[in-house]
Formats: sequence, structure tokens, C-alpha cells
Amino acid sequence: MWNQLLFVAAHEWGNRHFYPLYRQLVRNQWRPYAELKAEQEKALRLMVRFAYENVPYYHTAFRQRNVQPDDIRVIEDLVKLPVITKQIINQHWEHFKPRNLDRMKYTENATGGTSGTPFTYRLGNYDRFFSAALTYRGWGYAGYQLGDRMMMLAGASLDVGKKSRAAARFEETLRNIKKRSSFDMSDEALQTYAHTVNSFKPKFVRGYPSALHVFAQWIEDNGINIHVPKAVFTTSEKLFPRMRRTMESVFGCDVYDGYGLNDGGLSSYECAEHCGMHVDTERSVMEIIDENGHQIDEGEGSILATALHNYAMPFIRYDTEDIGALTADSCPCGRGYRLLRELVGKSVDVLITPEGTHVHGWFFALLLEHAKGVKEYQVVQDTIDTVTIRIVPDVGFDSHEMDVIRKHVHERSPEWHVELVLVDHIDRTQAGKYKYIVNRVTS
Repeated sequence: MWNQLLFVAAHEWGNRHFYPLYRQLVRNQWRPYAELKAEQEKALRLMVRFAYENVPYYHTAFRQRNVQPDDIRVIEDLVKLPVITKQIINQHWEHFKPRNLDRMKYTENATGGTSGTPFTYRLGNYDRFFSAALTYRGWGYAGYQLGDRMMMLAGASLDVGKKSRAAARFEETLRNIKKRSSFDMSDEALQTYAHTVNSFKPKFVRGYPSALHVFAQWIEDNGINIHVPKAVFTTSEKLFPRMRRTMESVFGCDVYDGYGLNDGGLSSYECAEHCGMHVDTERSVMEIIDENGHQIDEGEGSILATALHNYAMPFIRYDTEDIGALTADSCPCGRGYRLLRELVGKSVDVLITPEGTHVHGWFFALLLEHAKGVKEYQVVQDTIDTVTIRIVPDVGFDSHEMDVIRKHVHERSPEWHVELVLVDHIDRTQAGKYKYIVNRVTS
């Protein structure tokens, strides 16, 4: 009870609308899809008009296509507008600033790095709390209640390791959580994580699928008796069936997958029926388009995001660089949302050091995201003792960054031979995408 009161109070201190919003979202999950879509499209019309009137890039893009705000009434009308990418936003950064930005409250965030393209974006304060409320509702599909004890095993995209030690402890106390870094997956670190689970006894465990999978395998291999949580939540990467099976076996509970994209505002969560992930409608519009750019209601395609409340940096038809598969089936649970059957694209590998330590790919993402003048990058491990980092340099690239990068990598493994190679481009797959971490070594 006290945990819940403290949890809510902490969020209400940041935004007094948090708890009423959360309660409304909890009620929404049982409403018919037609009602949810109607409210979604009302928010869409407001965002489209705002972008046209206040954001220079969108105003120009609309006029070039002879499109007016009133031409975008429903989701199907979005095909009249262009698709935007991280590269477009980076190239036209100043033109994506709303004219009244100086009167808005927002933070600047950076993406987790799975695309291989460094990317910073603005997130309005209201939208940030909207995201949190949707997350807690999504966890509620597995029985989560505000303030329940949770352990996280992840990295920067889940805000692990980004705060000072004092700030991190304060946040952990308020939110009743323990955060552990997936950057360090050594035996010593994994022993510490297991001790945390058994002493803290979290009701829920959350993290990157690859990190939790390595942790579960280590628990199994070492015969550790581990506290059984109520559920395990996975996010930020593709959850493979073998990962799910291992985690469910070791932790003795169901695994609930989720898909979230803070910059585009997308989120979807799996319920106890495990028929797919329920796509939230309140914060964003998810489009899935085929290779010809046509919207599809069923099947596999590219995921586009249109954020409905992030006025500090409107994202309209934003290419997430993810591939997803929609299903026309309804879920037996009775929730009205569409189902994302599978997140097909974008997975993050774990690299193996000569010493046998697992190093999560997010370590390289965080390292390279903050390097100056890095346009794109890719990390490849062809042999156990060699790591090749391919970098496409951009304006402002500093060659001294190479020594800094090599130094940090050697801190993870002195035995790794690190090759840093400057290239003009990084080859894509046949689908037009590329993995920023490529591990060709069998663990």
C-alpha cells in the first residue's frame, strides 16, 4: 500500500495529471476499437494542424504535395504525406523546431542505437508521462500494480546507468525497483544479479531479451535456485522463441513481450493469452506499409509512427526502421486493440570475449552514440579475439575518438584485438536494413 502511494506521489510531483490519465487508460483497454480509433483520429487532426502551422519542415512538405490539414481526417489519409527518417530529421534539424518551442517544457533524449544512426530528439513533458502511464497499463496485462517490486536488466534505452549513483538510488526507492546493467555480463556480475533477485525478491523482472536470456542460461548452467517472479517482461529487441522457452523454464513464469518506441510514441504489450501485442492507440498511430508504401491491415511490413502528443517535436509518418507483422485476429482477452503478431526486425546480439565473458551490444551502442562525428556504425565479431568497428565519418569527426573507443572496448576485454575501419557506407541486407551488431562467433 505504502509502495503504491509513494510511487504515485513521485509521478504526481512530476505531472499532476499522471494518475487520472493512468486510470483513464486502464478503463480504455475494454472499450471497442471503433471508439478508440475515433479518439485517436481526433488527436491526429490536432497534431497535423499544429505541425502544418508551426513546424517549417511539415509546412513546406504539405504545400509541395498540395495537401491541407483538413485533408487528413482519418488514419488512411496519412498516405498523402511523406515518410520521414532519422537522416531527414538530422539534415533538417532546425526546420523541425516548432515556432513556439521556447514556451514548451521538454527534454532531449537519444535513441538506444539499434539503427546504427546516432539520433537525438525532443520529448514533451506531458508525452513523457503519457508514455509511463501506458507502460504501467501494459504491464498490468500480466497483473502488475503501481509500485510493485521490479528488477531491470538493461541499458541506456531503459534509463539504466544514465544517472548518478545517488540519483539512481533515490529513483529506485521511489519506484520500488532495482536496475542492473546489461553492459557487464561477466560471471561476477551475473552472480551479483542472481543475489539481487534472491534478496530483493522482485514480483516482476524486466529487460532486454538477449541479456535476460544470457542471465537465464547462466542460472541454469550453474544450478542456481532463483526466486520465482510473477512474470518476466521483455522489450527493445526481438524476442526469439528459444529465448522465451529458456526464460520461462528458468524463472518458472510466463514471459510477456513488449514493443516501444519513445521517439515515435509507439507501444504495444502482450497479455496472458499470448496471441500478439496489443497496439496502444492513445499516444500514437502505428501504420504498417508494404514495399510499395501501401497501408496494410494484415501481414508484414515496415512500421511507421505518428506521435499524437509530442508537440515539442512532431513525428508524422516516422520510419521506425522496424519490421512488424499485424494480424486481423481479435484477442480472446476482450481488449479492443489491434494485435502486432510479431516484431520481425531489429535484434541485438551479445558478443563473446576471449575470456568467455558476454558483452551486450548496447555497450557499443552507448559508446558510439556519443562519439563525435559518427554518422553510422557497425560492430562485427568474426573471431573470438577480433572485433571490427566500421564507422562512416560525418562532419566533425575526430580521429582521436578512435583511441578513446579502443580504450573503452579494451576495458571489457584486454585480449580483444579491436580494428577500427573508416568506410564510405555500410552494406544493407536485401530488405534495405542492417544490423549494427553482427556476431559470427558461436557462444
